[in-house]
Amino acid sequence: MAITFADLSSILGQLWWPFFRIGAVFISMPFFGDSLIPVWVRSLLALSIVVITAPLMPSMPAVDLFSLTSLFLAFEQAIWGIMFGLILHLLFNIFTMLGQIVSLQMGLGMAMMNDPVNGLSVAILGRIFLLFSTLLFLALEGHLLVLDILIQSFVVWPVGSGISALSLQGIVNLFAWMFASSLALALPAIVSMLLANISFGVMNRAAPALNVYALGFPMTMLLGLFSVLISVSGVPSRYTALVHDTLRYLNNFMLGGV
Repeated sequence: MAITFADLSSILGQLWWPFFRIGAVFISMPFFGDSLIPVWVRSLLALSIVVITAPLMPSMPAVDLFSLTSLFLAFEQAIWGIMFGLILHLLFNIFTMLGQIVSLQMGLGMAMMNDPVNGLSVAILGRIFLLFSTLLFLALEGHLLVLDILIQSFVVWPVGSGISALSLQGIVNLFAWMFASSLALALPAIVSMLLANISFGVMNRAAPALNVYALGFPMTMLLGLFSVLISVSGVPSRYTALVHDTLRYLNNFMLGGV
């Protein structure tokens, strides 16, 4: 049985362009895209998923792999995968921003630590909320659901379909969703800390000799920790709704690319 160059190019094309899309998702999405995981591990994971799921994917475009068209298709798949991972990043940034808002309200804004996911220094509470949301995401098998959506994207959004302006506009709108969701989750802590500051202001006016600063900081810290307890207890119920919103945005992003 003789294998021609066209047959070899078709076989490699069935793996080549899915590897770019899935690899870009693994580089940009949370948890799998963490800098703690080496790039070669992510590349091998993406390649293994491509080899396993290649029979489930539709036929890829019959394009010469050494042509300029092939280069543009690979670049298109990489851009699509990065945007796909960005949508998942916005979900986890909601809880990072929640921790930062609560930290600033309770006076722990100076307690910073390195965030290996984003490569920045974030508040300790932000890192705690990020770890909490990541464990919830893995416990709910969200990573398996994301992989399922990613494999189905080759049917809904085939290779070579292009990226529409509607998909780009949807990603821009997600930034407003991220800020609004973070503020909604942090609103109880913001209101409680505001009431505490108002009460200490009234005490300072009623008894100027009282050292409000020495009394206010530990009380604000205790109230802030209580607010964190309330926020953490309410995260799981809201987390499910936020994950459903994220999955809906991922589906809309694929449909917008058709």
